[in-house]
Amino acid sequence: MSAAADEALLSLATPAGLADPYPVYAKLREETPVFRSEVFGGWVISRFADCQPLLADGTNFLVLDAQWRDEHSPGWRDNPAMVLLAELLPWKNPPEHTRERRLLMRDFTVRRVQALEPAVRRAVDQVLDRFADATADGSAAEFVGTVLYPLGMAVIGDLVGVPEADHDELRRVTDLIGKQVNPAMSADLRAEVDAAAVEYRAYFGGLIEQRRAEPRDDLTSALLAGPDADAEDVLKSLVVLFGGGYETTAGALGNGIHALLTHPEQFARLTGDPGLAAGAAEEMLRWDGAAQMSQRAAVRPSVVGGVELPAGEAIVVLIGAANRDPARFADPDRFDITRDGGRGLFFGHGLHLCLGAALARLEMTVLLEQIGKRFPSLAIGGEVRRRPNPALRGMTALPLTR
Repeated sequence: MSAAADEALLSLATPAGLADPYPVYAKLREETPVFRSEVFGGWVISRFADCQPLLADGTNFLVLDAQWRDEHSPGWRDNPAMVLLAELLPWKNPPEHTRERRLLMRDFTVRRVQALEPAVRRAVDQVLDRFADATADGSAAEFVGTVLYPLGMAVIGDLVGVPEADHDELRRVTDLIGKQVNPAMSADLRAEVDAAAVEYRAYFGGLIEQRRAEPRDDLTSALLAGPDADAEDVLKSLVVLFGGGYETTAGALGNGIHALLTHPEQFARLTGDPGLAAGAAEEMLRWDGAAQMSQRAAVRPSVVGGVELPAGEAIVVLIGAANRDPARFADPDRFDITRDGGRGLFFGHGLHLCLGAALARLEMTVLLEQIGKRFPSLAIGGEVRRRPNPALRGMTALPLTR
């Protein structure tokens, strides 16, 4: 049974699996909802009823931090990308996680996010104006590169204090680091990913030195001005905020806008009532979010879904599968921007709930609201291509006409 389940997992990286992984997830949920995978070297779970409480349980299940990796993955410190990720908040456990999250939350507050709304609206207007100009003659423009990444970079760049001139290079670097989650990686790609991690860390180290010498009205300066500010803690905060602040949002928006345009009745609802934008954003995150997987480790022997899991074992949480679980969401494969069935697990749950969730929701809502108002005839205008990464879904090409 596990061999068949592993074969299904491997199919997620095929063209068919990348285009639509959800039949594979359904098969796993129904036939092997909890199983030991040789592909991942740990357990895999896929039902909402198992995934949500596991993510919420910070006592029995911890993230795969540096200590866990030292014990279970000898040699991991030879890869700078692995080291970089292990230094960041999402891969920390208490008490380190508690301390670092508190430091970040002191300045990255709900009030600061609310204050960003005028800047988000300006950024949305600018990228949509650019798209309108590019499609004025009736031709298609590539929406990911013209709108989604520039928008995410503008918003998080404005918050953190990253100059626009650096956006393209940082996108290249973070895209490479994102491939770290792919279990099937060639030696050449590994070398590129590790080099990108070194470059990424160096960039934010330089930004910190600049803001120490010349503070500005941005989050970097605010973090450095805090009591007992530690440059290393600030650097780790910036790395996780910047990379996480645009990559998954752009991915979710690309997937979601594709869903809207391939479900014309739903797009008609949005254009008829742009006030549905917030609900549309939530459904996009549930129906085809970017982050498809998360990881935990069992601290002690535990029972998940009726199966005993040994202590120390890694666990892959299939968020994409949980978000389409019919036991949690009625008719889960139906895309419905007016759905009122609760939130999925896109932003995680419990201790590691994403700090940037409010900003991502704001960015998505404003963009969808303005698309509904400005481009009621928006349509797919060419071949759509997806990122070749089953763990982090997104579009590499989404040509649209208006």
